[in-house]
Amino acid sequence: MSSPNGPVYQTGMNTVSDYSTNHLAHTLRAGSVGREDALCVDLHDRGLRLPFGAVFALAERYANALVAQGVAPGDRVMVQAEKSVEVMAVYLGAVLAGAVFVPLNTGYTARELEHFISDAEPTLVVCDPAGEAVVRGLAKGAVLTVAADGAGTLAEAVGRAGEGFAVVPREADDLACILYTSGTTGRSKGAMLTHANLASNAETLRDYWRFTSDDVLIHALPIFHAHGLFVAMNVSLNAGNAMIFLPKFDPDTILRLMPTATAMMGVPTFYTRLLAHDGLMREVAAGMRLFVSGSAPLLAETHREWTARTGHAILERYGMTETAMNTSNPYDGERRPGTVGHPLPEIEVRVVGEDGTPLAAGEIGGIEVRGPNVFKGYWRLPEKTAEEFREDGFFITGDLGTISEDGYVTIVGRSKDLIISGGYNIYPKEIEGLIDDLPGVNESAVFGVPHPDFGEGVVAAVVPRTGKTVDPDAVRAALAGELAKFKQPKAVVILDALPRNTMGKVQKNALRDEYVGLLAQ
Repeated sequence: MSSPNGPVYQTGMNTVSDYSTNHLAHTLRAGSVGREDALCVDLHDRGLRLPFGAVFALAERYANALVAQGVAPGDRVMVQAEKSVEVMAVYLGAVLAGAVFVPLNTGYTARELEHFISDAEPTLVVCDPAGEAVVRGLAKGAVLTVAADGAGTLAEAVGRAGEGFAVVPREADDLACILYTSGTTGRSKGAMLTHANLASNAETLRDYWRFTSDDVLIHALPIFHAHGLFVAMNVSLNAGNAMIFLPKFDPDTILRLMPTATAMMGVPTFYTRLLAHDGLMREVAAGMRLFVSGSAPLLAETHREWTARTGHAILERYGMTETAMNTSNPYDGERRPGTVGHPLPEIEVRVVGEDGTPLAAGEIGGIEVRGPNVFKGYWRLPEKTAEEFREDGFFITGDLGTISEDGYVTIVGRSKDLIISGGYNIYPKEIEGLIDDLPGVNESAVFGVPHPDFGEGVVAAVVPRTGKTVDPDAVRAALAGELAKFKQPKAVVILDALPRNTMGKVQKNALRDEYVGLLAQ
């Protein structure tokens, strides 16, 4: 590892001209050619500031180490380890070596790991030292370890590796990554993302969000997920801007560092927790130019509160595991609360009925997308892949939404979250919006459970604001005059918090499971 006072390994380091333009490495290296001494990552927790030259030279050493472990082009390199510059180097090294990077959520259990390892059949698994015994019991290939501070057998392997690396040629349609879906409705599927998929999205977002080498991004997202890895990291590398690379989100740290940064990408929880902090003041955010939110819906109220408090309008966008980013609110122009903006350049978005026929503006239907960002298909699931694509190449996202007359896309939920009660379609977001506006309510989640007469009945889970109480009967009474009777919740439950995954998405399947018998009588 290079340090501010140690060697910077630049001998033989590749430049953009060494890579085919089809190669993701071309995109990731583009922003730092001729700027090798410029800051790439500020490892705030470890007291290290690494320039681009050190990071990419390290990536080449990692590529050599991967090859020494038997990794060949097209082989899978699976990683389940805490966020670190070493994991970043494994990603870059895998790209250089023509391998397929497979990041895994650090919260996955041994049972879940068994599925991922048997499905992907990785040649190499990199894991936290604490999980080594479990992984060795499951993996058939090599296993190396890396801790959050960089220690482990991976560091030893890299220490034996040489400098410089002859990049393995790749074509645009070759796989660069397999990213497993969150698996909320069954076994996780591996989304196959190509070099062209990831390169096109990074370049599009760089331009759309106006990232340049002058930016400093607060990077507090995990890097096992598309948001932290393929949006925040890829865009920053392509633009050649510095990243303040934080191991996790901490409001105190974020607010202390915000005056030194220009941009932040986060999930809605970042913004609600910062709004709850007394240190969030307009002057702290004065030097920032962009706040981006995604991975879960941002409440319109959060959007308005953030603008009032900081003077900045959060830019909300829409993406998914299979496509990276699809839409974005504009950099210039109205960032409309409750919407995810317009389709990004070269990406088509449409809303269709159950028969696949495009619907008129304002009508609710299934969202479908087509563009260079859309994945190649699901790993080893050709029949499932065929089911999810239309004949004209549009991918069926499974999200429900509308497109306004002026082109703003609004997500109203997942098709699996649609409630059908007495033959009527009920869209949870409509009800959630009304509940969230009630006094004392922090947030809500509306879902359907079995009902003996209507098939499904509406249930609302409500989380009060800190220090407030919410009466379930008062919630139902308030909605009585706002919603048709079939849409009104038949039960309201009060919770301390909604169940969420690591990216902040509400797990309605967990709520359905917990309250499955609530309306049975």
